[in-house]
Amino acid sequence: MKILGMGNALVDIMTLLKDDTFLKNFSFPKGSMQLVDIGTVNSLEKLSNNLNQKLTSGGSSANTIHGIAKLGVDTGYIGKIGNDPLGEFFKEDMIKSGIQPYLLYGKASTGRAVALVSPDSERTFATYLGAAIEISGEDLSPSIFTGFDFFHIEGYLVQNPKLIEQALIHAKNAGLKISIDMASYNVVEENIDFLKRIVNEYVDIIFANEDEARVFTGKNPDEALDIMACMSEIAVVKTGKNGSMIRREKEKYNIKAIKASVIDTTGAGDLYAAGFLYGLANNFSLKKSAKIGSILAGKVIEVIGAKIPDQEWDPIINHIKKIPVC
Repeated sequence: MKILGMGNALVDIMTLLKDDTFLKNFSFPKGSMQLVDIGTVNSLEKLSNNLNQKLTSGGSSANTIHGIAKLGVDTGYIGKIGNDPLGEFFKEDMIKSGIQPYLLYGKASTGRAVALVSPDSERTFATYLGAAIEISGEDLSPSIFTGFDFFHIEGYLVQNPKLIEQALIHAKNAGLKISIDMASYNVVEENIDFLKRIVNEYVDIIFANEDEARVFTGKNPDEALDIMACMSEIAVVKTGKNGSMIRREKEKYNIKAIKASVIDTTGAGDLYAAGFLYGLANNFSLKKSAKIGSILAGKVIEVIGAKIPDQEWDPIINHIKKIPVC
């Protein structure tokens, strides 16, 4: 099976905060994703450069595709970058990770997300989309989707509804299974009607955390799972330290999170989706797929950033092999 992703191609600037004063000074609601202009992101970078920082390629869908590629699946990624050092950094990371890049160059500089990680590991994103937002439906051709089996997108693309819809049409016409990982709760709230429509019309697999599921359905996580399962083939609600809930028709499971020493929760949901989609691509059961998702989510929160260190992947793959088929 081959998996294609599309999202906002961003470079993450992981920043460890000493306390939440920094968030209050910029009026950023803790745990949210705020879109900012180039001036604001430059100010953030300048004021935070004395803090502990780490640079990684990022974007929700890119993180997921990166995880899937590390598990040995053939992958591709669609996005737009700037013709600048950060854009080359992003592209080189894709190639190094074995991902086929379908990257275009925009007029603006490469997008970046300043990930502000609070002492309790909660992260708040200030995102400058830059060139990422310049990608359009006209940039896509049906041939990109040929040969792939799954298509994964991030909810953060809702700022570009025409792009999403064109991509979903291409994916459906090519017979791909479509999955979407919801964006931050505030993004879901602001784009609720559009998200509900595309889920009903195109999506086969939907991922959401507790807050996103609650905003999307107006119900608590357990009831939200049932509603989402009526809208798509498979519904997943990620419940943080409590694990995850999965439903497909009458199949329903609660999967525990693995024990982990939490340092930074950035990428936990993205890597969960990577493990889950890897399981589906290998025709594993829902239960085993969810357990693989939990393993990856548990491993990534033990490091700074949304990438699991290279030396961790062989032990992870060996662990996966030992999970019962059922």
